[in-house]
Amino acid sequence: MNVTAHEPDAPVSITSNAISSLYRQIDFNGSERLDYYVFMNAMTGYLNLKAEHKLNDGKKLITVCDYSLSANKKRLWVIDLQAKKVLLNTYVAHGQGTGEEHAKYFSNKEGSHKSSLGFYVTGDTYHGQHGLSLYLHGMDQGYNSAAYERTIVVHGAGYVSSDFIAGTGRLGRSWGCPAVSNEIAPQLIDMTKGGTCLFIFYPEQKYLADSHWLHTVDEQKM
Repeated sequence: MNVTAHEPDAPVSITSNAISSLYRQIDFNGSERLDYYVFMNAMTGYLNLKAEHKLNDGKKLITVCDYSLSANKKRLWVIDLQAKKVLLNTYVAHGQGTGEEHAKYFSNKEGSHKSSLGFYVTGDTYHGQHGLSLYLHGMDQGYNSAAYERTIVVHGAGYVSSDFIAGTGRLGRSWGCPAVSNEIAPQLIDMTKGGTCLFIFYPEQKYLADSHWLHTVDEQKM
């Protein structure tokens, strides 16, 4: 699948037109630009989650991890959908079992040390092995639904930094968690905790076809 940045020449519905319009209004504020195709999928899921009352209406945020990109790229975005601007664009690790520099393999199984695709809703915070951490509730049955039981969480890690990349040639890897730098973690966790949407993207055809949340949304949800 071609996942390079592109926009549809002729949106096929009012909904896709509205998503395209929103994308064009977002201030990326000097950060890397999130691919439109990834954003479109993320917003489709966000709107469906919102319509089924899975999200905190008081926080109009979406966090997107684009695992089709190299781990050496800043491939996590936190977007304020109301203010239409990027709040954070930073590095994010994938699991040891998912690949080296590039993510390839995904799993919902305990002990796999692999990342899990799909939509998550953020939960509460706790202090654990990696300090302040954020629980994630996987919303895609069979793809990330075991995330809470596997303790797939957002946390900080010393292996997520530009210095680590410079020393090893790639970002470090987690046991499946979307880990970020120790410096960024407190801000990211505080910003996104308590019922916001996180989407981990990879162009796996089976997931894209199976996910309940990627069904076409109707215009009333916009």
